[in-house]
Amino acid sequence: MTHAVTNQPPPLAGYDAAADQALLDALRREGAGWAEPDIRRLGRRAGSEQAQEWGRLANENPPRLRTHDRYGHRVDEVEFHPAWHELMGIAITSGLHAAPWQDDRPGAHVARAAGLYVWGQADAGHCCPVSMTYAIVPALRHAPDLAKEYEQLLAARVYDPGLHAPPAAKPGLLAGMSMTEKQGGSDVRANTTTATPAEDGTYRITGHKWFTSAPMNDLFMVLAQVDGHGLSCFLLPRVLPDGTRNGMRLMRLKDKLGNRSNASAEVEYEQARAWLVGEPGRGVRTILDMVNATRLDCVLAAATGMRLGVIHAAHHAGHRRAFGKRLADQPLMRNVLADLAIESAAATTVAMRLAGATDRAAGGDEGEAAFRRLALAATKYHVCKQAPAHAAEALECLGGNGYVEESGLPRLYREAPLGSIWEGSGNVAALDALRALTREPLAAEAFFAELTAAAGADRRLDDAVARLREDAQDPGEAAARRLAEDMATTLQAALLVRHGDPAVADAFAATRLAGDRGRAYGTLPASTRTGEILARAIAIE
Repeated sequence: MTHAVTNQPPPLAGYDAAADQALLDALRREGAGWAEPDIRRLGRRAGSEQAQEWGRLANENPPRLRTHDRYGHRVDEVEFHPAWHELMGIAITSGLHAAPWQDDRPGAHVARAAGLYVWGQADAGHCCPVSMTYAIVPALRHAPDLAKEYEQLLAARVYDPGLHAPPAAKPGLLAGMSMTEKQGGSDVRANTTTATPAEDGTYRITGHKWFTSAPMNDLFMVLAQVDGHGLSCFLLPRVLPDGTRNGMRLMRLKDKLGNRSNASAEVEYEQARAWLVGEPGRGVRTILDMVNATRLDCVLAAATGMRLGVIHAAHHAGHRRAFGKRLADQPLMRNVLADLAIESAAATTVAMRLAGATDRAAGGDEGEAAFRRLALAATKYHVCKQAPAHAAEALECLGGNGYVEESGLPRLYREAPLGSIWEGSGNVAALDALRALTREPLAAEAFFAELTAAAGADRRLDDAVARLREDAQDPGEAAARRLAEDMATTLQAALLVRHGDPAVADAFAATRLAGDRGRAYGTLPASTRTGEILARAIAIE
């Protein structure tokens, strides 16, 4: 040995991913305090060396498509590394998929959101099929007979991968979504895939899908054109009730920037048998129930990534020394870490508020459903837009070490743009928020009522709400992004002022609302109580 290794941080292993004050406060506030012991156990498991190794292996050994068996028979199977199945097994047995839809306890959706947030720190990719399985249920309920047959299996805490049996014969099911085509992208009304009625009351689907999420799963929500009606929604199984394979052909897996542990595929449907969900011609409205549920998970994923970036940056800065003291004790680094922690806390707080709205809306609360309609669209736009810059700054906190794959930060960085693209890119989400604001009075009323609940607590927030009300009077499409950003940041500020750490709320209002901040992270004003923020958020004293 020619040298001793010094001044390198120890491995980040054995931490508790649920030791997150913003998360735990929100868990209790949103009605799921009863789930805290389970969330803490899952958090310790997510931060374990074993779970981190599963995440590494699943990403370094991405899925492979196997179109035919050795005899030439078409099989269309996706093969995964064993680490993937370990991650999926824990996610499903922990109820992070569709389980809340069969759980009558108040806060069930909140508990599920918190679990996804902490377990997602082990690996982001496997959260996609988990999310799709969660999200399909509200759309499937447009076909009560199908929901009766499959919902309990989708909610079952049994991970049973593979195509060895028809869906109704398996103990647990997973779902996917097949919506996007080459010529349309987000403009799904340009889809050309067709659905032809059959004598048995089902339909035959023929066409090509450019992106299909989680192609290895059992059931898919598919959009197709029905002659005389227009775009309609269908439930399509990979295996038919008689045990034969349906006409769903996996053409290739996408070679993606990030999310590499997960499979996304190009698919061709060749007279594939499917069941109508909802009314003919109402496919977009039907599948939007699924899209809106996955949009919540996009926000959760962005918040998860931010939290993971803060954990990595703080761990490194807390152990690395430069110029005679810890990086965490250098004033400018403390400013950067505090700024990252502020953004993370704001994202976590609003994500959990939206999970609470989802839970109460599922229980029949129309006011919460209206609030969620607008708040989710605006938040999905803004929080997911913040994730890439946040990941880049967290990576830089590790210096050259952060640029190396072994640190895990490049994986986080590649993952960060995904939430802004999936389930409606930035323009789509911003325009959706604009539509809800201007065309759905109940949504606008519920949203501003949420902001008004914090009235008088912070002058900067009051001023921001007043500006927002004025800007919302007659906005055009060109203003949609600016308006969505202002709605999301004002909502985050209102939640932090009411419920957050006072130092975080004060800094957020000063910088994100009043503009006392530069264009990069680490440009907080000198008055920011960075010590309080760091001590509470990431235990750096």
